[in-house]
Amino acid sequence: MSSDAAADRSPHRPAPQPGGARVPLSVYVLGLAVFALGTSEFMLSGLLPPIAEDMDVSIPRAGLLISAFAIGMVVGAPLLAVATLRLPRRTTLITLISVFGVGQVAGALAPNYAVLFASRVVSALACAGFWAVGAAVAVAMVPVTARARALAIMIGGLSIANVLGVPAGAFLGEHFGWRSAFWAVAVASATALAGVAALVPAIPLPAERPRLGAEARIYREPQVWLSIAVVALAAGGVFCAFSYLAPLLSDVAGLDDGWVPTVLALFGVGALTGTAVGGRIADAHLFGVLLTGIAASTVLLVALALLASYAVAAVLLSFLLGVSAFYTAPALNARMFDVAGAAPTLAGATTTAAFNLGNTGGPWLGGTVIDAGFGFTSTAWAGGALTATAIGITAVSLRMHRRTGPSRIAETGTNPAKVPASA
Repeated sequence: MSSDAAADRSPHRPAPQPGGARVPLSVYVLGLAVFALGTSEFMLSGLLPPIAEDMDVSIPRAGLLISAFAIGMVVGAPLLAVATLRLPRRTTLITLISVFGVGQVAGALAPNYAVLFASRVVSALACAGFWAVGAAVAVAMVPVTARARALAIMIGGLSIANVLGVPAGAFLGEHFGWRSAFWAVAVASATALAGVAALVPAIPLPAERPRLGAEARIYREPQVWLSIAVVALAAGGVFCAFSYLAPLLSDVAGLDDGWVPTVLALFGVGALTGTAVGGRIADAHLFGVLLTGIAASTVLLVALALLASYAVAAVLLSFLLGVSAFYTAPALNARMFDVAGAAPTLAGATTTAAFNLGNTGGPWLGGTVIDAGFGFTSTAWAGGALTATAIGITAVSLRMHRRTGPSRIAETGTNPAKVPASA
């Protein structure tokens, strides 16, 4: 066994001081792969009108394609985390990104809504597995004081997807048909596959094989369930509105359809900015990031509901919502690894499932209020109600953290260098 492999297996690697930890290149490669995954996950927000027209369905029903992807993520993350628990992680990542690419090709060729729906579920299953395993790999390759930074790099792939991939998908959909966006993601997936195969190292399996029963103990910890609730509500609130941003911009704000890719790009710029800032400070001030970021999202959603008819306000608020939503993302991910450190693969899978539980419920709630006749601005009101609830649950979690200290489950983990996150 090489010295590098031995270091990976050792539970006593010294943790550098915060700010001094170096993140390996392989984490950035995972972020590049996430770019392809994120583009597919979010690009439908700019493609709903043409898909609805081509498939002869309503916009809310087309919006269920977003929920279909999210449902696949919710189910797939824990399922594939368990199924691959004892498999080589690099091989697992390569397999999952390959299946994801095949799902994009199936979507591009889909002859009807049912096939397109099924292709989204299959793609989501592969995406979920990649997220769960990739997050565990990223966390394993850095000291505990750099967890949020490593996760921020992966989340940065989502941010760049919003900056470049989602607007590009909307542009392709407008000029070359929505199917061209799926073909573009298939090409991006092939590029990501090559990068993972070439640059992500083989991660040695632990000396002691993971046991599902032992890892599943994390679900006995109340803080784990509080973290799941916060993630799901925070994500659901934002994507309740974001999923219907294209029709809101055109029908309420009065913007030409050509503006939609630009506004989606601004959301992505905001997301990239928020991820960079949040990832830098979340390791030291985790609860502070959570509370301020989710509160900001709540205020911005209410403002969007009130001011959506003003084009300038709608555009500016879309940018700021991207900042606030992704500012909290590294902290939301890192918090789960803090409270479930004994089961890193299931921790990553649980976070992925929780995010996509929100991404499922948010678009569903948005479509429900639209179908009820409340209009597109009602999605922002409904989203604000979800994020406001998330603030309350975060406050409960913080109070428990201060009263009882770190999670008992996390304390049984393999890294003794863990330090409690501060507020």
